[in-house]
Order: sequence, then C-alpha cells, then structure tokens
Amino acid sequence: MTRDDALIMEMPVRTGQAFDVLLMPVSRPELGEIRIGEDLFAIGRGEAPFVAYPAETVSVLSRRHARIFAEDGAVYVADLGSKNGTRVNGDAVAKQPALLRDGDEVSFGAALSYRVRVYPRPPAPEPPRLAVTLAPIRPEIGLQPVVVSGFPFLVSKADDTFARYRDDYPHQVNYLSRRHAHLFLKAGSPWLEDLGSTNGTFVNGVRLEDQAVRLEPGDVIAFGGSHFVYRVDIEREDDADATATRSVLYEAPPPASAPEAASAPAAPDSLGADPDKTTFVGAADSFLDIFCVDYAAAQEDEVNPEPMPDGGHAQAHKPASRGKVAMLLAEAARTFGIDDRRKQARVARWGAVALLLAAIGGGYLYWRGAPDRSLTALMDAGEYARAAALADDYLTRHPDNTQYQATGTEALMRAWVPPWTARVRAKDFSGADAVLAEMRAHSRHNADGRALIDELEWVASVARLMAARGDPDAPIRMYADEARIRALVARWGTDTVAHQRALGRIANQVPVFRDAYAEGLSNLRRLQNEDSVYLAAIDRFNAAIATELAREQPEALQTMLSDYKDKYPRLAGLDRVESDLKQYTALIESLRQRATGPLVAQMRQVSFATPPFKAQYEALLAAKLPPADVQRQYALADDAWRRGDSTAAIDALRQINSGPWAADVAKDVAHKQQVAAQFAKVKEGRAGNSGYEDALLAFYAGLDPDADAYYVKAIDADVNTIREAALRRANQLLNRAATQWRQYRNNGLIAGEQRLEAGISPKFRAQARLLAEAQGDARQGLRIYSQLKAGDMAEWTKVRDEIQAEVDLQRRSLNDLRMVLDPAVLRAKLELVGEGSKGAAPDAAPEGATPATPASTTASGGAR
Repeated sequence: MTRDDALIMEMPVRTGQAFDVLLMPVSRPELGEIRIGEDLFAIGRGEAPFVAYPAETVSVLSRRHARIFAEDGAVYVADLGSKNGTRVNGDAVAKQPALLRDGDEVSFGAALSYRVRVYPRPPAPEPPRLAVTLAPIRPEIGLQPVVVSGFPFLVSKADDTFARYRDDYPHQVNYLSRRHAHLFLKAGSPWLEDLGSTNGTFVNGVRLEDQAVRLEPGDVIAFGGSHFVYRVDIEREDDADATATRSVLYEAPPPASAPEAASAPAAPDSLGADPDKTTFVGAADSFLDIFCVDYAAAQEDEVNPEPMPDGGHAQAHKPASRGKVAMLLAEAARTFGIDDRRKQARVARWGAVALLLAAIGGGYLYWRGAPDRSLTALMDAGEYARAAALADDYLTRHPDNTQYQATGTEALMRAWVPPWTARVRAKDFSGADAVLAEMRAHSRHNADGRALIDELEWVASVARLMAARGDPDAPIRMYADEARIRALVARWGTDTVAHQRALGRIANQVPVFRDAYAEGLSNLRRLQNEDSVYLAAIDRFNAAIATELAREQPEALQTMLSDYKDKYPRLAGLDRVESDLKQYTALIESLRQRATGPLVAQMRQVSFATPPFKAQYEALLAAKLPPADVQRQYALADDAWRRGDSTAAIDALRQINSGPWAADVAKDVAHKQQVAAQFAKVKEGRAGNSGYEDALLAFYAGLDPDADAYYVKAIDADVNTIREAALRRANQLLNRAATQWRQYRNNGLIAGEQRLEAGISPKFRAQARLLAEAQGDARQGLRIYSQLKAGDMAEWTKVRDEIQAEVDLQRRSLNDLRMVLDPAVLRAKLELVGEGSKGAAPDAAPEGATPATPASTTASGGAR
C-alpha cells in the first residue's frame, strides 16, 4: 500500500451511523471480496462464503472462529477462542472485541488476511419492526412469556428474565450458562445462535452446533434442558396497514439506557398476553458483551515487560599516554587563562584524577549492567532455562526487582510449559508433576513465577480428574469424588478474574498452552455443573440420612433412595447406600423388638460402607445397642447352643442379670429352656408313645434352621421316617394360613383410625390375631417344606410374602405413631400384629445368601 493509500481518513465512532464493511483479500486475491451488509457476520469454516473455499484454504479456520459486528456507530471483530487466532494489524485479538477502522488488515489464522474498507451506509427507510414472543410450553410451572423487540437479546442465567426463577428452580437455572445463546436480526428475520453453552440450545429437538439458525413461527426452542422450553411466535409491523396485523407490536424504547428500557411502557394486549405475567424486553443487549469471551484476560491487564535496555554501549577509552593527557589538560587550563606552569601542572594532576575516577565509575556501571545484558542475550538466543536460572539467582540478592521477576517468569514459562503441556496431553501426570517440580526449583526466589506454576498445577489437577474418570460424563462416585470436585471449583471461585488473567498471561507467552487452557475451562464448566446439581443432591441426601437415622426411622429413606436412582442416573454409589440402609433397618427393627439374640448376631455381621451410616452406627453403639459384656456372653451362649450344650448356653446368658437388657435376656433364657425340654421329651417319646408324631412335628416346625441347627440335625432322621406325616402337617399349616389371610382381608385391613385408638379395641385385637396367626402358620409350614426339600413352594411362598408385607406395613405405620401413642399401648399393638420381616424364613432368601436375622420366633428369643 502506498503512502497516499494510507492517508484514508479514520472513521470516527458516531452513534447511530450504519456501515457496510468490505473485506478485500490480501493473501488470496482469487477468493474475491466479501461485502458485509448486516450488523453481524460469522467467520467459520462452515459459514458462507468460507464453506465454498478450497479445503486447504479454510483449514486455518475453526468452526466458530470469529464474528464481525457493528454497534453504536463502530465496527468490531471478536475472536471466539479459535485455534489459530485472529489478528488486527498483526496484533492478536485477545479474546475481547477489537475495533476495526478503515484500512486495517484483519487476518484469520496465518493464511487468510483481508483489508478492511468501511463505508457509511446511505440512509434507508426503517425496516418493519418485529417482535419475537417466547411462549412457555409448560406455563403450569410458573414460567412467564417473554416478548423480545430489542435485538440482540442475550439468554443468560444472570439476567433477571431467567434469574427470577432461581428461588423456585435453582438447578434448572443453573443449567443455563452466563453466555448461553442470543437472538439477533439478519435480513429482517430473527436468528438464534448458541454461544458454546455447557448444556446446549435446541430448536425443534435438535441441538445447535456451530451455526445460527433462522427462527420460524411455531418453532420450539429449549435452553439448557427440558425446563426453559418455549414456542416461537413472530409478529411484524405491516407498513401498509398497521391495524391489519394480528396485534400491535410492543413499542421498543430508544436504547438510551437500561433503566429507561426497564421502565418503558408495554402494550398489555400487544401479544395477547397479561402484562403482569409477561416479560417485555425492549432494550437491546450489547454485542460487545455477548462476544466478550470470559476466560481470557484483557490485554491491558497483562504483564508484558518491555525488552530490557542493553546498558551503556559507550566504551571507556584507555588513556593514550600520560604526557598527551597532561598536555591536553594544560591546554585546557590555558583556555581558561591559567598561564602559570605550576598552576597548569596542578590542574593537570587534578584533571587526571578526575578522569581516573570517571573511568572507574564507568567501569562500575558497565559491570553493574552485565546481568541485564546477559539476561537479554539469553532471552534473545532462546536459552530460556538459563535465563530463568540467571533471573532467580539475581532475585536472591534483589527480591523486589519486578523487572527481573517478570522476565524470569516469562523465561520459566517458555522453557517448561511446552514439555509440561505435552505430558498433560499424553496423560503422563507423573511426568507433568516432575516438570512442575523442576520449574519450582528454578523459581525459588521468584514469587511471580511460583504463582503461575500454581495455576498450571490446578489445570493439571482438573485434567487428572477427568482422565481418571475416562468419560467426561462418567458417573460421580459418592463419598469419593465430592472433595476433589469441590476443591477444584472452589479454588477457581476464590478469585476468578485473577486466575483468568494468570492463565491468559501464560497462553500469551506460550501459544501451545492455549488448547490445554481451553480444555481446562471446558472441564471446569462440567465440574461446576456437577457441583451445582449432583453434589448438591448428595448434600441433601446426606442431610436426610442424618435426620432419619437420628429419628430411628431408616424406612423413610427408601422412597428418597428410589427417587434418586431415577433422577440422578450419573450418581454412583447408591447401591452401597441401599445395602447399608437394609442392614441398618434390620438392626433398628431388632432393637425396637428388643430381640437381643438376633440383634447381637446382626452386630457381629454388619459392615457399613458409607460414612453417614458408619457414623450413625457408632453413635447407636455408644448409646442404645447391647454393650460389650452382653455381646460377649451371647457369643459364648451361641457357641454352646450350636454344640447342643444347652446347660452351658443357658448359664452364659444367666450371667447377664442386671442392666437395661437383663429382662430381654431372661426371655431368651426361658425360650432356650423350653427348647431343651421339648427336645428331651421328643427323645423320650421315640419308644412309641402316643402323640409322638405330633410332638415331633410341632418341635420341628418351631426350630430355626440356622440358630437351632444342632437340634434340627438331631431329629432330622426321625422326621424323615414320618416324611408323609410331616408334609401333611405343612399342608395343614399353609392351608390354615391362607384361610386366615383371606378372612383378614374380607374383614377389612387394619385401618389408620384403629391404629390411632388410645386403647386396643376388640376389632383391632381380632384382626391382629388373624394376621399374626396367618404369619406364624405360613412360616412354620414353609419351614417344614424347606427342611424336607419338598419341591416347588412358589405358590405358598407368594402367600407368605403377601402376609409378611401386610405385617411390615402395619408395624411401620404403628412406629410412625410413636410420638402420639402411649408407649405401653404401642408396644402391645406391635406384639399383636406379628413380627417384622427380620423374621422371614430363610428359604425366601437367594440361594447362598446368609439371612441377616434368624427366621422364627425361636430365634427372636421369645414366643409370639
């Protein structure tokens, strides 16, 4: 370009002036010029006209590379985080819009550059105005219609249009990004573009990718998910007859200021909407804000030290000879009128001294500037590691020298960030840590450098976490991932702007770091979303666990657990919570029934995997569960009982004769005495006494296959000799159970008013007796079938399970009334309705499973 061509008048910024922009190709003239007549123009390899260019030409463009837009009488270009960057007159656009003037050269990547020509657009009739109505698909959830007549319009969770729903739907609002999408006008029609949001923008169910789409009436658009979903209506002002349109457009106020726009009147029936329930948007947002990418720091805030001065280049000249110097000084003395030779000699001597001192001073200054020259030379030669070491050594003596800190930091970044980036990309995080350790060794005295190393360590930590998960959408592991996610998100949130500036500074000094930086921020947005959705859900669940376990109502958590399984599919670890909940519920049920034997047996087997249940079990152990001496005596009694030594078992339990569990232990002692007496009677009756078979079968049906294994084995041969009689007895028990269960249902189930009675009514007592007897007969009958391995029991098992489910329901409902009913009445009603599911027969468990609790009244330590 000639000098005259460069004298084009710079276009002044004039509010309200419209421009046409012409891009004249510099690097590839054959591509032809691009004329821009709209307020917004997209640059990307999938956008027109670039999509028609040869593939090798547009390979330097990203899919969303840059945007050129006009606003407030000026033209700007914004880079959208492209891989190869955007430059204006050779200066990188630092992720914030740069002003374009007539004659500027703008380049996209290294291969596409254009000369910018800006022409004022001649006045034209004002185009017909239009308004876009966003009508919520689901108005029942409280969403208001949105009427947009000021363009562009930014969809943002920070804007009151959507932020107003934060109290009612905080997680739904968090699905929106701060720069989510924007509506703008192009060729007189509304267009919608996603701004790289985390959760996406959808039009008619299709997620927007890199290009904007034109909106048509009836389109359905969704922002961030299934909550903020709207149907589009478009209304245009008819120049011929404004009254002929379906309705009068909302009159947008002039874009003088946001407060004026907010207070501008809106026509209540402009769109058939109630103004009290409609959000009117008349003032346009700013393209400058829309395309100001938030993860790069402003250039003026970055530290870009100028090159250090080279120091003095003047060389101190060595005196040629003493005589010549003396002659020179004498001549100078005569110049000042000193003719006396002795005076001239004194002047010469003092002059020589002065020259010597000047030479020494110059030499000192030259020596003093030697580090500066060495540091500059090393930087110019690309020996960044040596430059960083030199700067750090200098800072040991001059720790506050900001110039050496800045230059040493730049050398540090240029020397080690490239290999560090390569290791992070290769997922060699041990190697990346080693690089950071080496960087720290070369910046022991450079606080500025150490601060940037901390930023790199944070980026590596985010990458390490995402790599460990494998898939960015991998499950969040409860009680494993929360602390790491929170720490990474919290560190970024302490001073977001400072972190952005520091990382932007590294990217500016070491371009290869930009991709790692962009990926780190993308992963950060995922973690922030997980923090606000999944970690918040975990916190609520933990709070509910603590509350319900403290109330000793673990059953109440089952509904919430099922809901979480459906609502949070990426939440891993709910199976461990479910396992702990089952164990804890069985433990609490035994505790409520004061079934000491099963309770101690459960305590010997439980193993909680999740922190809330571990903590609550420790609290329960300290306050309510049987103490160590009771557990020890029960262990001795159980061991003796399994050997058939009933005397030793009973003696061990009799040692517990005081304390809160003494009365419950006494019931177990009485039960074991009864079993021992029945066993002795059965052995005596083997001689053929009348009633032997009935006594044998009654005893056999009452034994627990696990707890009473010794006695089951002892009479097993006897029972097999009367197998047919035993099976008949089982059939009688099961048929009687089915009859009682049918009669219970025909009479009407035990209702809430009966459970709430202050006493025990005859109807409650009769129904409870039917239910408890049906439960007992079904258990005994199935136990005989199971012990005799008598074939298919599916039908009877179903009956037994139906009865047990009703018993469990009644027990849970009664326990919910413990704050209302008298404790004695509650205890009596619980005893009447039967035993909880902890007493279910072991044959109902999966093959190979160990029942959590013994199965019969025998195991529970007392008759029903």
